Amino acid sequence: MKAKTVLPAVAMTAVSMVLTLAVVVMWLGRAVPWPVALVVGLGIDGGWLATLAYERRLAAQGDHNRAVTAVGWSFGALAAGVLIAHALTAKESAGAWLAVAWLPIAAKALWLVHGMWERTALTPLALNAIRGIQQEARDEAAVARARLRTEAVTEETRLTAVTQAGARVARVQAKTAQTLSQAWSTLEKTRAGEETGRALTSVTSRVTPTVAVRWELPIWGPYEPVPALESGPALTDAALDRLVDEIRTSQDPALSYREMATRFRAAGHSASEVRLRAAWKRVA
Repeated sequence: MKAKTVLPAVAMTAVSMVLTLAVVVMWLGRAVPWPVALVVGLGIDGGWLATLAYERRLAAQGDHNRAVTAVGWSFGALAAGVLIAHALTAKESAGAWLAVAWLPIAAKALWLVHGMWERTALTPLALNAIRGIQQEARDEAAVARARLRTEAVTEETRLTAVTQAGARVARVQAKTAQTLSQAWSTLEKTRAGEETGRALTSVTSRVTPTVAVRWELPIWGPYEPVPALESGPALTDAALDRLVDEIRTSQDPALSYREMATRFRAAGHSASEVRLRAAWKRVA
């Protein structure tokens, strides 16, 4: 993985250094002796290479120096400037030389990308752990989606079944109500008939010797008689104690509280549970 970023940077640096040296020798060789031009070109490439090496050393130590970085970019800009100046002054192939004038800047940019890759690089163990966590998260999300879809389908099926059952119950109730209504109408017509009413009245019990009760229709629907509530005078504590003691000692051995309370209420007496238990404690 490291070679994917360092090899392009090395190749671009080598090409730009060769181009810079060639341009300096060709360009300055006309005005000065070629050894001098060669020294100038090697000086530009050497300064660039030296600052690059120092930057790489600082990066390996986890450090960074802005001054060294500025010097390196200055050498890169100088090399690019030499190529641009040669392209502008060349009489032939000016466009070709101008097209490669960006190589020094591109080489510096590739080294910058490589440094960023090194600062963010992880070990294979960490990468495997991250992949495992991501895969686990994807598995949990897939299971949750499947569970939600299953619950949605189950709920839809249940609602459909409940709706259909409710519809069937409603139809049965409507049919039953219609049948009962028809039967009730028939009973009402029978009751309203003169001959039938006289016959039904003759078989009912008489309330008085001379008056016969009128035959009534049965009640249609739930009916539960509610007994009348009779309020009587509340027992005093002394009377309550006496009754509790009599009921408790009516048998040998003496009755328990539950048995005494059952017989107390069966005898028609009334008292709150609190008062009855307090009386039991007093006499027992």
